[in-house]
Amino acid sequence: MFSINVALYGILSPIAGNLADRWKPKLMMSLGILIIGISTAACALANELWQFYAIFGVVLSLGTTFSGGPVIIPVVSRLFTRRRGAAIGIIVAGGALSFSMATYAEYLISMFDWRLAFVLLAGTATVVCIPLILSIFRGRTKQQAKSSIEKREIPTSASKNPEESLTASNDYENLPLIKILRDYRLWLIALSYMLYMGIANYLIVAHQVVFFLDLGYDSHFAASIAGAVGIFAALGALSGFLSDKLGREKIFTACCVLSIISLLILLSQKDASNPWALYIFVLSFGFPMGLFSPALIAGAADLFYGKHFGTVNGILFMGFGLGGAIGPWMGGYIFDISGNYSLAFIICIVAYTLACISFWLAAPHRAKKTG
Repeated sequence: MFSINVALYGILSPIAGNLADRWKPKLMMSLGILIIGISTAACALANELWQFYAIFGVVLSLGTTFSGGPVIIPVVSRLFTRRRGAAIGIIVAGGALSFSMATYAEYLISMFDWRLAFVLLAGTATVVCIPLILSIFRGRTKQQAKSSIEKREIPTSASKNPEESLTASNDYENLPLIKILRDYRLWLIALSYMLYMGIANYLIVAHQVVFFLDLGYDSHFAASIAGAVGIFAALGALSGFLSDKLGREKIFTACCVLSIISLLILLSQKDASNPWALYIFVLSFGFPMGLFSPALIAGAADLFYGKHFGTVNGILFMGFGLGGAIGPWMGGYIFDISGNYSLAFIICIVAYTLACISFWLAAPHRAKKTG
């Protein structure tokens, strides 16, 4: 069901991004939250497994796509040009902290029952998120926000640092979408997103608890390690400003190196005699998981910022979604036929390496020269 949800999220992302270029993001996100609320509440009425697949796996995907990264990331990229990595990092940090909602859901189930818990979760999402969305946009149109922010920020950045004037000189601002889609760099970045986050990271996230349990750790310790990964991912995302200062490729490379180290740590574990190693894993896996997204998405914005960036961003999320459908399934399949995760972790190391190479070939740092 999870793979279906992520795959549909990826398939729908370019559509949502294209609509965000043409329609009001505020309305799209509000509609997305309403769909999430309705579909979550509808799960309380489900009695058959196929109904959960239809409601949670399909309908909920539409809501998360319309209210998530495919729509909000282009808005943030448009509003913040000088500190784009930092701004995107804050958005990504919110996504990482959403892991804490599992604790809230568990509390609701223990207090009531799972059906009422679905209804309460739906109410929480609707009541909290829609007012936040309406307050953030404050009734301003997309074009008004774009004009007011860019007029204030771009001349300042241009006077201080030529590299920060990418938006002012970007030739992709008025290019037809078809020409952007023909640019190999877009597909290299989408491939990086697919390999790094979709295949490698999602494989590990989906199977880490089972791996820890197989080593001999108890369920509470395994769950706490998984939760700590989310916390460090949020901290990594909040460090997105590093890509503004040090460069997108350098930060992305550091993320890949740390992620490979985290896999080497897991491959070295044979039993539950070295719990300290898992704390190193939490840092070396969780922190770059949050940090890489601001670097990658901001790098794409450096290259392709313009009136079609919503569609561009949607294509990136399509890569993530397709990879996210492959990774967890592949990890489970490998475990079923081999009885361990060694081969799966080695494949993740290869995926991290290829993602790094792909991002360097896209070369966001050359945006001002070539785009």
